[in-house]
Amino acid sequence: MTHAIRLQVDDKLHLKDPTSSDLGQQIVEHGILMLDEIGYEAFTFRKLADRIGTTEASVYRYFKNKHRMLLYLTAWYWSWMEYRLLLVTTNVEPAEQRLRLALAELTRPIEADPSLPRIDEAALYRVVVAESSKSYLHRGVDDENREGLFRSYKRLCRAVADMIAAVNPDYRYPLALVSTVMESSHMQKYFAEHLPSLTEVHHAQAHGSTTAFLTELVFLAIAR
Repeated sequence: MTHAIRLQVDDKLHLKDPTSSDLGQQIVEHGILMLDEIGYEAFTFRKLADRIGTTEASVYRYFKNKHRMLLYLTAWYWSWMEYRLLLVTTNVEPAEQRLRLALAELTRPIEADPSLPRIDEAALYRVVVAESSKSYLHRGVDDENREGLFRSYKRLCRAVADMIAAVNPDYRYPLALVSTVMESSHMQKYFAEHLPSLTEVHHAQAHGSTTAFLTELVFLAIAR
């Protein structure tokens, strides 16, 4: 029997916890699907409310605005990735193998997780690839950072940076390398699909090629 898991997301990202009610879960479930279908710019709470048969005001009771909702969804995604990373790397030795497993997990194909039945993880992944940069590439990012709204992303990067340090404690840029790999994992797959002349990664084999490229990049960078 598969048991549902509950991921912790910072309370500052929502006005009312969407996991606390069926309506809140519908807002998240269909919000992900709509963002995947029409994109962040075209997405509105009015459209979401019409889709799930509620009022726009009801959606605003859970999220201050669509930007905060995007922050919530990306934070949820990074917390889920951290959970998956923990599952595949706990009690694994040596350090190099642990790092290889972590990199494979961060760049592998996204599949349905039966422990999270109301979340379309593949759709959420596509939203993260296409829209997550909008959560921090804006003028208010410093204020949001002071609020701790990017804590889940930082925590995930730190976990992998610690694995790099375990392989080569003299390497000077573990966090910079990890954040580069995280962003590049998304961009290489995006380029493969939409701007193929910018990458040797091929769309049909994007996941495996991206994992191979980024694993090679990391281990070349940290070689003693």
